[in-house]
Amino acid sequence: MTKTDPFQPMDATARSQVKELITDATFAALAVLRPDSLLPSVSRIALATDDAGRPVSLISTLADHTQALRANSSCALLIGEPADKGDPLTHPRLTLHAIARLVPKETPEHNRLRARYLSLRPKAKLYVDFADFNFIHFDVQDGVLNGGFGKAYRLAPDDL
Repeated sequence: MTKTDPFQPMDATARSQVKELITDATFAALAVLRPDSLLPSVSRIALATDDAGRPVSLISTLADHTQALRANSSCALLIGEPADKGDPLTHPRLTLHAIARLVPKETPEHNRLRARYLSLRPKAKLYVDFADFNFIHFDVQDGVLNGGFGKAYRLAPDDL
């Protein structure tokens, strides 16, 4: 028995869907490796983009996922939410494999992210300046787009 490759070549339609999923996302599932056991853990985080359209978040240093990222910055994001009706597996979703990078406060990058984040997520004004909150930038290494049944694509960094 031969195994067939389920992945299609990337095309303009798939790239557009990737961009839309990232741009429209207000949250994502963040997968990390727990430092105390090396088992995976998943959390829901708020999500936004920087000026170049790359994923960023604002996270608390008190959260378990922040501690995990400090121990091992490798992570994955799952973006996309099923609609109210229909089979959840037919709705598009995007997995991004990334290296998380905490953005130091009092830097030009932090200031740019803060302004951008608040323009996209104005309710974050309530906690954006708390001492335990930091921006995190996800440097995407590659990904997988599942655009619905039978529509799977492997993404290279330049596909984003």
